[in-house]
Amino acid sequence: MTVQDVRAFNRFYTGVIGALDYGRHLYAPYTLTESRVLYELAQVPQLDAADLRTGLDLDAGYLSRILNKFEEDGLIERGPSESDPRRRRVRLTARGREAAGLLDERARDTVGALLDTVAPQDRARLTEAMRTIRTVLGDERQSGDVVLREPRPGDLGWIVQRNAALYAAEYGWNTDYEGLVARIVADFAQDHDPHLERVWIAEWGGRPVGCVMCVRDDAPGTARLRLLLVEPGARGQGVGDRLVGAVVGFAREVGYRDLVLWTNDVLSSARRLYQRHGFALVAEKPHRSFGKDLIGQDWRLDLRESGE
Repeated sequence: MTVQDVRAFNRFYTGVIGALDYGRHLYAPYTLTESRVLYELAQVPQLDAADLRTGLDLDAGYLSRILNKFEEDGLIERGPSESDPRRRRVRLTARGREAAGLLDERARDTVGALLDTVAPQDRARLTEAMRTIRTVLGDERQSGDVVLREPRPGDLGWIVQRNAALYAAEYGWNTDYEGLVARIVADFAQDHDPHLERVWIAEWGGRPVGCVMCVRDDAPGTARLRLLLVEPGARGQGVGDRLVGAVVGFAREVGYRDLVLWTNDVLSSARRLYQRHGFALVAEKPHRSFGKDLIGQDWRLDLRESGE
């Protein structure tokens, strides 16, 4: 990649999103910077002006002029900071919240119209490309510790959607795989024993970046690891290792004797991860599934052996 490549992309993207004529693009009387200040103020009840300046990396005089304009228009009110009287607190008025809400609605409509021009099968690629750019260029919201948590409303649907989109994009699997994942998730949602079965969501930077399930197998005393997934932008951060470790620890703690899983030989990174946690390959068989010729593999971990 060269400097020219980056500049060419910048010229293209600023044209696509209308950044050069932001006010007319969103039918709003605000510049791009003014709109961003309104957006940030709408995210929290109040902000210190110094924190707002630092967060947006704005010149103090420029921000002061914007805030003066907003105050004259009745969009904000300012007063002494509760944490430090030497600092100025800024918060939106009711009129300001209305203006910010209108901007947000129009921005959503504009982006929605843009996405309508993208073929459905290309949207997952577009999303991953955007996440990759943010990660490589050091978006702070991509940093921080990975947290494993229980699923919240909407997370089970996310598991189905992301499995389908990623395996289609990376391996060319068809909707048969999405149907399989949907059945697995639906069975869990409809009937599972919370003492013996669990789902983990890996969250990083405030968004889900991975998942895994532990469910009862047909064989007595056996648990099955299912639907391990790590988003491309979160790979290499130990997310998969933590997810597999959570399943192994849980299964051993609740008294399962064996932990099994089924995967395919093309998933080489996942297979190496299973091996590191002590799983052994016990069987493999060619099959035709998800529109591809694959080699399915059965792996097993004896949980009665000493833990890692």
